[in-house]
Amino acid sequence: MNRRYRKTLIAGNWKMNKPLTEARPLLDGIKQRCSKARWCEVVLCVPFVNIPLASRLMKGCRISVGAQNMHHEVSGAYTGEVSAAMIKSAGVKYVIIGHSERRQYCGETDELVSKKVRLALENDLRPIVCVGERLEQREMGITLEVVTLQVKAALDQIPAGQVRKIVFAYEPIWAIGTGRTATVEQASEVCKEIRAVIRKKYDARIARSVTIQYGGSMNADNAKELLGQPDIDGGLIGGASLDPDSFNAIVQAANQ
Repeated sequence: MNRRYRKTLIAGNWKMNKPLTEARPLLDGIKQRCSKARWCEVVLCVPFVNIPLASRLMKGCRISVGAQNMHHEVSGAYTGEVSAAMIKSAGVKYVIIGHSERRQYCGETDELVSKKVRLALENDLRPIVCVGERLEQREMGITLEVVTLQVKAALDQIPAGQVRKIVFAYEPIWAIGTGRTATVEQASEVCKEIRAVIRKKYDARIARSVTIQYGGSMNADNAKELLGQPDIDGGLIGGASLDPDSFNAIVQAANQ
């Protein structure tokens, strides 16, 4: 982390979990434990149906609400989809874009991710853009090439003045929900490369202002070591965000 230049951000991604009856006690538990974090921002990216409840409960505290996705068009005949303006009006500040599960199961491409990033920024939302390699790509030794292409695509047509509003989350696909975690060296290498790509496209000042998270099975045991790396500014947390104590342990590691 480097708080001198950029924000530390711990974001929980609930994925497709917690109906309203279960969401409220979980939100209450996280609010009680995490709302006083001084040195990092906390975000809860909850399912669409839980956004209004989360926005009400977190109003006035240091925890922001995020969405897990948004459509790439402004409005129209897209049954079942939700627009950037809709989530913004519900109290959302952040939105996850290009998560590996959506790339894998919903066919989201780099081009689609790029459109969503631009639309999110137009609606004053902060996109959390996910990038990362599959296991076979890492074994082939092309991790940095894959991630570089994803970052460049996400930044396509983004003016310099908007870049610092984007958060990048490096999530090695082989480490998501598997209990496997990239080594500190592997995570640090890729996050450093993401910053280098931004620096080459814009400049050093802009690059050092961008928050870069690690998103592959960060937990209470490994958070402190991962967050101690100079180019890792937070975490995109999956399973651990569904337990208030586990999530708080990560927040506290970032809050030191």
